[in-house]
Amino acid sequence: MLNFTYVTEFILLGLTSHWEWQVLFFVVFLVVYIITMVGNIGMIMLIKVSPQLNSPVYFFLSHLSFVDVWFSSNVTPKMLENLLSDKKKKKISYAGCLVQCFFFIALVHVEIFILAAMAFDRYMAIGNPLLYCSKMSRVVCIRLISFPYIYGFLKSLAATLWTYGLYFCGKIEINHFYCADPPLIKMACAGNFVKEYTMLIIGGINVTYSLTVVMISYLFILIAILQMHSAEGRRKAFSTCGSHLTAVIIFYGTLIFMYLRRLTEESVKQGKMVAVFYTTVIPMLNPMIYSHCLRNKDVKEAMTKVISRSCQTK
Repeated sequence: MLNFTYVTEFILLGLTSHWEWQVLFFVVFLVVYIITMVGNIGMIMLIKVSPQLNSPVYFFLSHLSFVDVWFSSNVTPKMLENLLSDKKKKKISYAGCLVQCFFFIALVHVEIFILAAMAFDRYMAIGNPLLYCSKMSRVVCIRLISFPYIYGFLKSLAATLWTYGLYFCGKIEINHFYCADPPLIKMACAGNFVKEYTMLIIGGINVTYSLTVVMISYLFILIAILQMHSAEGRRKAFSTCGSHLTAVIIFYGTLIFMYLRRLTEESVKQGKMVAVFYTTVIPMLNPMIYSHCLRNKDVKEAMTKVISRSCQTK
């Protein structure tokens, strides 16, 4: 019989045990978090108040920014708190750990399917420009954006219940800076078989399905671009897809590296390093990628008009 322990809290070991590095990481990630909040919330507000950004692509982008705000806020504040705490105080309650797992899994699924919806939107804009406005109506966009939220949170509820089914035999130290599935599975002494293989299988199916939508969309986009007679038209088409394709490669690449492989001590350590980029840097980069650091014509014009209106009001 295994000596199961009733766990009430976990200790998050974090990124490092050296105080000097902890202070440095605190400053760096605090700056990254502030930039993330300002960039994504600013993007949401800019899209909301600018009539020229009232198109499907910016509708999906506003939801991507919304998800990134919550995605970063789910992990970063607790990480910042623990960076300035000693080991005994780097604690998270069992319930808090499950809540963090729930929102993390939910938001990951919401984001991958939003990226898939954005790829479909780009195909409709380039492949069927004359029918774009009618095919991508407000009702269609709302239906497309509803699926990621509904499916993501239902899938996360099931995954969190599987996490709740893990049993621990005295070990309460999580080798990570947030409650992630891989280290929890690795430290569990029972219940980890079902959790690990459902994570691999269902996670693999979801990533494959959403990535297939992206790849098929871009295949048709490429065919449509090659059929264009104007070099300028091809250039514009490629430029409109470049930012989304960059975000897809970064997000899916880190996701696959983190979760879709067998769990070992080495993979958990590597996953912790990748998770830093995944949970903090990507949410900060998305507004920059999509606005081309404010060189995007529509975003730049909208920003100029908002600033002009603000100055006139003052």
